[in-house]
Amino acid sequence: MNRIEGIIFDCDGVLFESKNANLAYYNRIMEKFSYPLVTAEHKDLAHLCHTASSPDVLSALVKSTDLQQALEYAATLDYREFIPYMEPEPHLADVLQQLSCKYPLAVATNRGTSVEPILEHFGFCGYFHTVVTSKDVARPKPAPDMLLLASERLGLLPENCLFVGDSELDQRAAQEAKVRFVGYGGIGSGEISLQSHLQLLEYLPIMQIQKRQEV
Repeated sequence: MNRIEGIIFDCDGVLFESKNANLAYYNRIMEKFSYPLVTAEHKDLAHLCHTASSPDVLSALVKSTDLQQALEYAATLDYREFIPYMEPEPHLADVLQQLSCKYPLAVATNRGTSVEPILEHFGFCGYFHTVVTSKDVARPKPAPDMLLLASERLGLLPENCLFVGDSELDQRAAQEAKVRFVGYGGIGSGEISLQSHLQLLEYLPIMQIQKRQEV
């Protein structure tokens, strides 16, 4: 098992609780094109709004004949309007501060241009060495492209990076990139399942000790 030298975080559901913000954003587009609004009761669609890239989400929400116009309208929206609906995950600022003193950190998210204003709004930009979005790669998650680019920008081999994600898209991307994966918020198919970022502080030293014992 490879030593962890850098940590990559997903954004939505890992750094922030953003379901309400994402639904408000996509429902603004639905309203513009006279489609029914997506609510939390539409579990599959609401989950898609929370995890997938905008082209993939809108492909599922609107007719193909409306897709290009919907994408163009989405590009005119300023996501900063929806940031007040978001909340950082508990203990996040403290954990990022401690981790950034020991590891280079990155974000890999299916978001596009909205992620940098979000990090800036909450004062988190300084913790991250690099941010990789769907605009930076040919294929969003579940393709491995983002994680491979993030590890490259960190100056690390993929197998020496740890990815913290909360969805099946994240897990599949990690598997293809050969990046170690831990699930956050209840996803149980990673090396461990984290319910709190504080657990990451407990987990990392144990894994580094295990690596030294293997050597």
